[in-house]
Amino acid sequence: MIEHQNLSEPIYDRLKEMIVSGELKPGEKIVQEKIAELLGVSRTPLMKALLALENDFLLESIPRRGMYVKTLNDKELYDIYVCREALEGMAARILAESNDSKQIAQLKNCFKSFNSENKINSNAYTKADEAFHSLLIKLTGNAPLDKIYFFGSIYEKVINRGLLRPPEETLKEHHSIIKAIEEGDPYLAEKNAREHIQKSRILLLNK
Repeated sequence: MIEHQNLSEPIYDRLKEMIVSGELKPGEKIVQEKIAELLGVSRTPLMKALLALENDFLLESIPRRGMYVKTLNDKELYDIYVCREALEGMAARILAESNDSKQIAQLKNCFKSFNSENKINSNAYTKADEAFHSLLIKLTGNAPLDKIYFFGSIYEKVINRGLLRPPEETLKEHHSIIKAIEEGDPYLAEKNAREHIQKSRILLLNK
């Protein structure tokens, strides 16, 4: 049971967690009575949380049918990658301009246990990949950029597509982004970051 002075916020957090983890799956109908009973809350704060999740594009209301966990079509997913390409390119440029050794060390740390010449564990690499792309944005210290990027990263987890390309291929690209940042080359850092996302975006288009 959730206990909080402002119930809608913890309900929002719990439901978002359920969506991201797959406990609530894309296309699944939100049965308010069931959710309210599960979380031990009343309908009013639950509805506020559901409306907030709809505003974040994690839920969608279908007239005369109810509210469902949002399912992305291929066009929407492709559009997310278009945004990611621009945002991550911008983030890489910002980090290259600041050229902070501590930030660079954090980025390197994401992939320190991987070697492209050996077989890479996909599950471990997927987590490292998620951490790297999230860190690339967060290290900029740009709150609006982080907020905008939130939607794309959440969708990636919700749809659970996994890795679009093999680790042996993308690991080299990650290292090239980090290297350009470390060398303080904003142009190359942005170029490498954009091309990295662009390759996956093109792959989505041709699926």
